[in-house]
Amino acid sequence: MANRLAQTTSPYLLQHADNPVDWWPWSPEAFEEARRRNVPVLLSVGYASCHWCHVMAHESFEDDTVAAYLNEHFVPVKVDREERPDVDAVYMEAVQAATGQGGWPMTVFLTADAEPFYFGTYFPPEPRHGSPSFLQVLEGVGAAWTDRREEVAEVAARIVRDLAGRSLAHGGEGVPAEPETAQALLGLTREYDEKYGGFGGAPKFPPSMAVEFLLRHHARTGAEGALQMAADTCGAMARGGIYDQLGGGFARYSVDREWVVPHFEKMLYDNALLCRVYAHLWRATGSDLARRVALETADFMVRELRTAEGGFASALDADSEDAGGRHVEGAFYVWTPAQLREVLGEEDAAFAAALFGVTEEGTFEEGASVLRLPESGDGADAARVEGVRARLLAAREERARPGRDDKVVAAWNGLAIAALAETGAYFGRPDLIERATEAADLLVRVHLGDVARLSRTSRDGRTGTNAGVLEDYGDVAEGFLALAAVTGEGVWLEFAGFLLDIVLEQFTGEGGQLYDTAHDAEQLIRRPQDPTDSATPAGWTAAAGALLSYAAHTGSEAHRTAAEGALGVVKALAPRAPRFIGWGLAVAEALLDGPREVAVAGPVGGELHRTALLGRAPGAVVAAGEGPDAGAEFPLLVDRPQVGGEPTAYVCRHFVCDAPTTDAAELERRLGG
Repeated sequence: MANRLAQTTSPYLLQHADNPVDWWPWSPEAFEEARRRNVPVLLSVGYASCHWCHVMAHESFEDDTVAAYLNEHFVPVKVDREERPDVDAVYMEAVQAATGQGGWPMTVFLTADAEPFYFGTYFPPEPRHGSPSFLQVLEGVGAAWTDRREEVAEVAARIVRDLAGRSLAHGGEGVPAEPETAQALLGLTREYDEKYGGFGGAPKFPPSMAVEFLLRHHARTGAEGALQMAADTCGAMARGGIYDQLGGGFARYSVDREWVVPHFEKMLYDNALLCRVYAHLWRATGSDLARRVALETADFMVRELRTAEGGFASALDADSEDAGGRHVEGAFYVWTPAQLREVLGEEDAAFAAALFGVTEEGTFEEGASVLRLPESGDGADAARVEGVRARLLAAREERARPGRDDKVVAAWNGLAIAALAETGAYFGRPDLIERATEAADLLVRVHLGDVARLSRTSRDGRTGTNAGVLEDYGDVAEGFLALAAVTGEGVWLEFAGFLLDIVLEQFTGEGGQLYDTAHDAEQLIRRPQDPTDSATPAGWTAAAGALLSYAAHTGSEAHRTAAEGALGVVKALAPRAPRFIGWGLAVAEALLDGPREVAVAGPVGGELHRTALLGRAPGAVVAAGEGPDAGAEFPLLVDRPQVGGEPTAYVCRHFVCDAPTTDAAELERRLGG
């Protein structure tokens, strides 16, 4: 019999709808039930493509004995962290403070007032490695609740007090300047892996936002070391197992420091951020590898993540069925020498094994290898390489596919819109710009709808019940601003302004600090507020970047002031933790450069417009259009006539403008070309 999760839209919650556990979604009614029955709440947080979430579900939540005990002694509540990042953030902060580590699945026990008192992540079905079994944990917590209630209440109250004391001011006085970006570069250099690229050791995550900072810093200062770290890291990832050598697109992270074996789930946000970074690397260097990876990653997003409504799905699972019908990690992606021979024949299989690093021992499990390009492949016969790739990809299409989490998350679609719009413009792919526009249309039509506030998720064209958080407003505004620059359609600038006005009204505190939830959002035990960039730009830094760009487009002092107030946190964090404020540093580079305002009085898609989009000046904003109504679409085009009837570009920054130019080469020079 299905439980209450059958009524939800989240693919993750629907995976648990047939559990014998009597799950509730996060709701006031669940906590009222806990109060009525005088039992604690078990909060279980995960997401659809989380491997260990599936494992714990199979071992414990599908077990009738565990479920019976859980249902009798607790009110079990299931949360999709991607739908409710605010709930996830608040309790993850508590888990990390209490245990020194966090992760998913997250398991937290709460009072009926939603105050946490006991924490963990994955619990096994049997005691192992010093960890109690899940049933033992349930019994222990149940006994404490029954026999030592006062102690439980004291612990819960203390944790809530500690969390409340963590509220952030805006993080520093003033905006980040030259010393902070120089210290950040030095910090990244110290943590840089000279041998394999990237930062830190295993597991190694794709540092898309830090790379964006390095590219912008190089464009502004000429620092060669910054460009070298960016190019070498992108090269190593593109040749590693973290990149899908057949189908394009990146996995979530590498389990080793050499980028050989990935954790195979593919997330929309990683691919959107990396697609844009590789496009920007090509813009800076002309690298053929960067161009290929940007386009293949864009094509992967369109081919495998696009939904029927025109949005982009959240993720592909790490797990899928192997040939023996077992559900295992990586089964869709890995190859043995025998499998290569079966598809390619002896000679081409030997060629492919050498090309992709497939060995008899294997680089993964059970003699299978993750495909890589250990050598750049420059010396190989390009036609033969393409032929082998195409045949292997066609054979792989016959395998059981990984599951897809097809909910549309507003923030991540904003990132995808920016990436697809720019990649399409750079490489003459109008189809990618169309896909970006269709996703933007979906966000306006479905996620904004009639309520004039952003919904975080939708599925099958139906909005979820959860309100957008700060990252949704910041990333969607960023996507709309990129789309406006590429298409010359001022309506996207208008929509970005609408979203950013809500940021000013609903998410901004005194002194410039930002909150992850709106003033009128559901009140949790603490109002979440995290300025650090981890897998995606923090809402804080995403909003700062979009506010800065919008101010450059419109001259709005309020938006510029808000951006500068928000960037105080970058001044504070950049010297200490540059890897975790990468997008904030990229925005700081735009601020230090102006950012430059480029108005092209000329045709959209013409030579001057394309030159403006390819300019390397950090965070430069571009408005293009011609005719008497162009100024109504873009404030930057007001009173900007064509000179001598020729398409004309105007470049301004810090309230100072260069002489207008009709020469593309001159415009390229002015924009750091």
